[in-house]
Amino acid sequence: MRDEDVATDAREFVVEEAYNGIRLDIFLAEHVEDASRSFLQKLIKGNQVLLNEQVCKKSGRNVQSGEMVTIFLPPSPPDEPVAEAIPLDILYEDQALIIVNKPPGMVVHPAPGHYTGTLVNALLHHCPEIRDVGEEIFRPGIVHRLDRDTSGVMVAAKTPQSFVHLAEQAASHTFDRRYLALVRGEFKEDRGCVDAGIGRSLTDRSRMAVTGVRAKEAVTHFEVLERFGIASLLALQLETGRTHQIRVHMRFVGRPVLGDPVYGVTELRGMELSQRFRDAFDALMGQALHAEQLGLNHPETDERMSFTSPPPKDFQDLLEALRLDKADKIE
Repeated sequence: MRDEDVATDAREFVVEEAYNGIRLDIFLAEHVEDASRSFLQKLIKGNQVLLNEQVCKKSGRNVQSGEMVTIFLPPSPPDEPVAEAIPLDILYEDQALIIVNKPPGMVVHPAPGHYTGTLVNALLHHCPEIRDVGEEIFRPGIVHRLDRDTSGVMVAAKTPQSFVHLAEQAASHTFDRRYLALVRGEFKEDRGCVDAGIGRSLTDRSRMAVTGVRAKEAVTHFEVLERFGIASLLALQLETGRTHQIRVHMRFVGRPVLGDPVYGVTELRGMELSQRFRDAFDALMGQALHAEQLGLNHPETDERMSFTSPPPKDFQDLLEALRLDKADKIE
């Protein structure tokens, strides 16, 4: 039976037709914001998930449309985030700011299921002076964010003055942000722009979508760097910074980001894939989306600065598999 003392927050979801046949842990990952599959799998094994009011301990059980899924989440987080000795990949640091290369799988700030092990926990240990920087206790120093499974360059403010300056840049979209992504299929054009407003999905409030209802302007520029038939390597530049913007826009135009657990569940169904590609795809730690470059004005000197980082190994391995497959076909 479920341990009544472990969880306090019960959430219920009815499986919609769009999710018919997908794994239980993937279904929950798409409906519980900022909860990783590994965390959800632990809850499933710990009798904290019900399927049609019966305990289900199989993460790989395929859900069916119309079924009821109930999950019992752990208690609320502590009063404030704690400092943790988590290694950071620091690209630059001074008295005003710190630039880091966030790995895939790391949540930026504490959230349900991720009250520890986040970037904020690591920053508090490395530079404890950020604790009182910013407007929210669980997001000290954070002026922008990357999704849990998106890797790449991020900046955090170390002083209140720097926070205000950097937050204004983020809000006015003067950060230069370039991403690399592997997406399904190919664009006919070499360059293009997706200009489509983004708001909360009308059918699933945990997701974002291109919509005309209470939407915010969202503009994404893309350039095709390489084509592989089943997939393409893109460089993307954000003109705005909406939640899940690249992922939503790529799904909207029929080119979902590979490995995206929310907006690209069926992105490879029906395609002929080599074993080399399958192995590399299965090894992805998150969606194949990497924040390669971040440009900003230094909050004290106003000097324009730019920082870059290469994609993580799993992204590069998938890209290499695509290149090898393409070379094999040419031969």
